[in-house]
Amino acid sequence: MKYMLLIYSREDAWTDAERADCMEESRQLCHELDAKGQFLAASPLHSVTMATSVQLRNGKRLITDGPFAETNEQLGGYYIVDVPDLDAAIDIASRIPGSKRGTVEIRPLFVLENMPTLKP
Repeated sequence: MKYMLLIYSREDAWTDAERADCMEESRQLCHELDAKGQFLAASPLHSVTMATSVQLRNGKRLITDGPFAETNEQLGGYYIVDVPDLDAAIDIASRIPGSKRGTVEIRPLFVLENMPTLKP
């Protein structure tokens, strides 16, 4: 089953050095998952200060600088994994460095038929 692991934390929860260590630890985890055939994708996201939100209302686009929701924790990155079950996804989520200072939300992917394949 495919799962998306969404990593949320406060952007100010990490120093630059801690963020660099977190990214290296995440990179290592990605390589471990890839060796097991479980890795599909992962990436950190730029700061919410770089976000743009788009809504379509009554046929008109509403474009807003910043994130969609004002929250204490922001979406900072994601993993997409292919594992046998939720327990395996939970095991991986607990190894993601972001779980130490934030929250990792696990969501099963809804697979749509006849979609283009992910390209590198």
